[in-house]
Amino acid sequence: MTLGRKLFLWLVVAPIAVILAIQLYFFVQIWWWVDHNPTETSFMKHQLSLLREKNPDAKLQFKWVPYNRISGNLKRAIIASEDANFSVHDGVDWDALEKAYEKNEKRGKVVAGGSTITQQLAKNLFLSGERSYIRKGQEFIIAFMLEQLMDKERIFEIYLNVVEWGNGVFGAEAAAMHYYGVSAANLGASQSARLAVMLPRPRFYDKNPGSVYLARRTGLILRRMGSAELP
Repeated sequence: MTLGRKLFLWLVVAPIAVILAIQLYFFVQIWWWVDHNPTETSFMKHQLSLLREKNPDAKLQFKWVPYNRISGNLKRAIIASEDANFSVHDGVDWDALEKAYEKNEKRGKVVAGGSTITQQLAKNLFLSGERSYIRKGQEFIIAFMLEQLMDKERIFEIYLNVVEWGNGVFGAEAAAMHYYGVSAANLGASQSARLAVMLPRPRFYDKNPGSVYLARRTGLILRRMGSAELP
């Protein structure tokens, strides 16, 4: 084999093979989760490792509950707050991304993300929290895989069970118990709206429950919940 061919294999073929192998891993894992519940996510592992740096015995608050045991109030509140077009988009809401970009350009900093529920789930399941074009591109690919292999209800069910809701608090059941001492099935409209508003910055609002913005935004989501379309 010539030196040029060896260099081609190492510099071109090998990286492509690695990338394809990673995508195949994501695909197979998502396929498994179509009818098996995740017990942890990449983001959960990362947060637990951070907690254990301070407390070696730290554990996450997490308990899986099926979709029909999560309050409809919470489902509507999250869609109203996070992704109004969840039931109709293909994993990426391009209009929302464009609006977020324009808002960030106007403010001169990142103040809006435009990520859909599917994209947020993709990040939580597999990726880190770093901001880069490579990670965002991978997020798009995983979101596409999720939409192709799962129906909307299954995507939303997994999201509701693994999303972060506070320092070491993951999923609707743990959040309902942590903040209100009730099960996810029994969350009221106001409680649900408040939990939905917490999602972009859950650890901040866990420590700052008296936030004026949290109260004001909760009222807005309450008004929007009635028009939220569930999968």
